[in-house]
Amino acid sequence: MLTEIRIDGLGVISTATAQFHEGLTVLTGETGAGKTMVVTSLHLLSGARADAGRVRVGQAKAVVEGRFVTDEVNDAARAAVAEVLEAAGAEADEDGSIIAVRTVNSDGRSRAHLGGRGVPAAVLADFSAKLLTVHGQNDQLRLQRPEQQRHALDQFAGESVGALLRRYRTARRAWLDARTELLERTARSRELALEADRLKHSLTEIDGIAPEPGEDERLVAEIRRLSDLDSLREAAAAAHEALTGAADNPGDGAGALDLLGGARARLDSADDPALAALAPRLGEAVAVVVDLAAELSGYLSELPSDPGALDQLLTRQAELKTLTRKYAPDIDGVIAWADEARLRLDSLDVSEEALSALAAEVDAAAEKVREAARKLSAARAKAAGKLAKAVSTELTGLAMGKAALDVRVRTMIAGPGDSAPLDLDGATVHAGSHGVDEVEFRLAAHSGAQSLPLSKSASGGELSRVMLALEVVLAGSDHGTTMVFDEVDAGVGGRAAVEIGKRLARLARTHQVIVVTHLPQVAAFADTHLVVNKSDDGKGKVDSGVRTLTDDERVVELARMLAGLDDTETGRAHAEELLETARAERVAA
Repeated sequence: MLTEIRIDGLGVISTATAQFHEGLTVLTGETGAGKTMVVTSLHLLSGARADAGRVRVGQAKAVVEGRFVTDEVNDAARAAVAEVLEAAGAEADEDGSIIAVRTVNSDGRSRAHLGGRGVPAAVLADFSAKLLTVHGQNDQLRLQRPEQQRHALDQFAGESVGALLRRYRTARRAWLDARTELLERTARSRELALEADRLKHSLTEIDGIAPEPGEDERLVAEIRRLSDLDSLREAAAAAHEALTGAADNPGDGAGALDLLGGARARLDSADDPALAALAPRLGEAVAVVVDLAAELSGYLSELPSDPGALDQLLTRQAELKTLTRKYAPDIDGVIAWADEARLRLDSLDVSEEALSALAAEVDAAAEKVREAARKLSAARAKAAGKLAKAVSTELTGLAMGKAALDVRVRTMIAGPGDSAPLDLDGATVHAGSHGVDEVEFRLAAHSGAQSLPLSKSASGGELSRVMLALEVVLAGSDHGTTMVFDEVDAGVGGRAAVEIGKRLARLARTHQVIVVTHLPQVAAFADTHLVVNKSDDGKGKVDSGVRTLTDDERVVELARMLAGLDDTETGRAHAEELLETARAERVAA
């Protein structure tokens, strides 16, 4: 629900603040006072395109700020709002309300904020879509579009159509994917066959060399080691000889082990406790030297003795380099390329057997789409009759007693070059993302009249009433949200205006309804009456503000709306009578 709105620098409004409450709120004022700017501000909070021409002359920017609460909306809408807030990093105020802000600069740039965070306008649109629906005069024209009519029918049908539509879309996606693959393989069979041959040749080469992960790096280290083989063997042998003595010529001198052993023996034979205490430490040194000698001996024994080992490693390195030059910078990359190539090769089977199997898969997927489409069409046709009856009943209450709405559901025939043609019950139809159906609203203006499409049969006033009747019928699905109507009563008057007021009041039992109106018959039904006042400073500068009327002020405003009779006793008496009649009608309803 919208609880408050603040407008700065928008059109004729310099600064204005309005409080909104539950029930029906009407917004009135003289022509040009700025009522449209209030609706424009709500459009901006809904993420609509910003228009720099709406910024008040002489000001750098226009700012619209709205405060929303979610206490009264249904659980699904509340959860959706919470998801949008969490994704945007936005937060509610301490009182639980959520502030949305839209700023439009005079140079056309705009910014949006939600819950204290800067967000794209699209996020603001996602947020407000769950809480706010604005019906401007252009929305009446959109009602004439087939896609809007289909959406209204699906909304009325609810989950009976929604579940079938989801099932249809799942089946359609699988069918289109398989169909696209079949068309691609068939059209590109020669090209794909050449690609398959290239992949096979490359994989044969890689498999023939059979590289192992990290093998190229290991070869580099091993080749470097073998290139220094003589110096490594000389260093290890000299170190081993220094520790153990010359094995082939004992007379050349004793090794470290002999010297350490002799030193220990002398300490052990000494009769001095201090020297005897040093003997164990010499023993430890002997043990360390023994271990070193053993490791050096093992190292020497492991050094290759085959003079051709280095040549073999260099040959293997050359083989691996032929792969890294063609397929990847290193061997691990070559192995990864080969894995991907095998997967791609599996998908490039263009043999007759493979194409036949894929064609059978497409046929099976198409049959699932047909089955889902038939069920979806049947559910829509069933809901169409109920929707037509419900809206026609509402039209009777809106002083269109002889009018009847006809909702038709028919199959869309595929045209030349259709992107998703589907054979269905002897015809080729267009299998779109919303099904194979097109929905058309037709209106018979009176009994016995031929029903015609809304664009041909409905006047502006009739179209307004059809839209209102449809909103009343659809109202149950979005309990607690805010619905804004901009001159939904355009082109009507008399008893029809009274009936529109009654329907809006009834809609306000489950929704917050805000209506911009010129008709006193509609304004009389309001729970809250706001007026937009226009002032002129005498120098050509016009300013407007919004204020809430008291009961006495409502009488004066209604009298003004009654052909400008606000300064006469007759006009005020008529206004009071209109208010009393509206109150009685609301109680009776």
